[in-house]
Amino acid sequence: MLKIINGQVYDPANGVSGELKDVYIEDGKIIAEPGFPQNNAVPDLIDAAGCVVMPGGVEIHSHLAGPKVNTARMMCPEDHYDHFHTKTSVSRSGTGLTIPSTFLTGQLYSRLGYTTVFEAAVPALLARHVHEELQDTPLLDAGFYTLMGNNYMMMKVLGEPDSKKRKERLRDLVAWLLRSSKGYAVKVVNPGGVESWKWSQGSVNLDTPVPPFGVTPRRMLLELVDVVEELHLPHSLHLHSNHLGEAGNVQTTLETMRTLEGHRLHLTHMQFHSYGATKSGGISSEAPRIAEYLNQHPEFTCDAGQIVFGPVTTMTADSPMQFHLHQLTGNKWANADVEMETGAGIVPLIYRPSNLVNAIQWSIGLELLLLVKNPWQIFLTTDHPNAGPFTAYPQIIRLLMDADYRRARLAELNPKAVRYTCLAELDREYTLDEIAIITRAGPAKALRLSNKGHLGVGADADVAIYPLQQDKEAMFSRPAYVLKDGQVIVRDGQVIKNVMGRTLFVQPEGAQKLPPDLADDFARFYSIALSNFAVQEEYVERQEVIPCI
Repeated sequence: MLKIINGQVYDPANGVSGELKDVYIEDGKIIAEPGFPQNNAVPDLIDAAGCVVMPGGVEIHSHLAGPKVNTARMMCPEDHYDHFHTKTSVSRSGTGLTIPSTFLTGQLYSRLGYTTVFEAAVPALLARHVHEELQDTPLLDAGFYTLMGNNYMMMKVLGEPDSKKRKERLRDLVAWLLRSSKGYAVKVVNPGGVESWKWSQGSVNLDTPVPPFGVTPRRMLLELVDVVEELHLPHSLHLHSNHLGEAGNVQTTLETMRTLEGHRLHLTHMQFHSYGATKSGGISSEAPRIAEYLNQHPEFTCDAGQIVFGPVTTMTADSPMQFHLHQLTGNKWANADVEMETGAGIVPLIYRPSNLVNAIQWSIGLELLLLVKNPWQIFLTTDHPNAGPFTAYPQIIRLLMDADYRRARLAELNPKAVRYTCLAELDREYTLDEIAIITRAGPAKALRLSNKGHLGVGADADVAIYPLQQDKEAMFSRPAYVLKDGQVIVRDGQVIKNVMGRTLFVQPEGAQKLPPDLADDFARFYSIALSNFAVQEEYVERQEVIPCI
């Protein structure tokens, strides 16, 4: 048994706000205060005097594993030259800043107090490799979202004219894809837009028929949110909307949300979808309009996608957007066509405070975090590594908690940025309760992980203990202790023990195999046999199936 004493506990899910209370742990779980003496056992103690005690961090949207990440590592050796971490008695060596190697990724997350992470976009065809890579990323429980928004089989089923038959087939296909990939949630990226680009048809709006079956993105989204709810999936539809990064895309973002009102929905990296258009074709902030809408619709959640100045590596299944970014910047570019399912693109960038567009983007992310009133609706992300590395989270936390520091940083940006943003007018400062929500309790709730994001009885004993400091960046950069399943894995910001986490996935009810027409298409068009498609049990050594209830 382990007892954490004298700490200020912040556990928003259970209404605990800075109370001095003890936390008891046994067999990897939080337990109620036991009666003493109990079997004459004296618990081990962690004295958290002068510290803040929170649940372990929960990352709802990151890109840390899979073929696109490995391609980026190969095409960006400069990301690894000057960022080398040597081997220790408990850890392997590793390299990388924006795309660290697998083992290093686990260490860096844990050194910030994070214990659960989700990879945000995985093609079902390539899921086996992602599981292998997650198995090599220590110290974290992890899962991923399965891409479906430009899948050939999905588009064919959605093109079925009989609405009843279409609904049943779609439900079975979604369930089969999730079970086959051992994924956690349905992910849609630029719905229909990637498939349209493959047919050389250009970008799409919500009502653009997408070849070859003439399905519109609006129909796809409406029917997929229904299926997600019918299957009782723990997480909502995880949506990367159309027209990411384009001036004036606020109209598409708002129309998408209006279309899906009343449904659970998670909108990804919202900063990239909150742009107005200037007369010269540049971007301006529409964060107030997005925040106003979210404030009126508690059924929606989102993550911020806050940019960080410095080098980044952009990678996404939104391959047409990445091609446009390559044309815009002239930077090197990699493109992939994942047969029958999706695409991907990679472009390295540097965000600069002197660049007007980058300064506006930086402001928009903070505006969203400050203007959305309910912290249970918006979560801290950098869309790692697209808007910046996750290692910048402590810096962003300081920006949210310290208005003076935020104003000082704003003054260092391109001075024209204030014309197109409202950040200078915002005085809100986050509390420790709100930080605990946007980094832990909120994502866990949105993912319906009942054992994560809180310190109540029965929760996983994933705990982060931070020394209370005025400088919140320093405070959240170096936790005094991090516990995973009740074991101390980090002390004074350094990993002292390696443990392997669990793989989290769902097994929804539905058809156990593809219907004959889709199986025939699979045999005709895929480069592998259908029997080799599903991820076998052997690829997921430590697994936890999250129930669909």
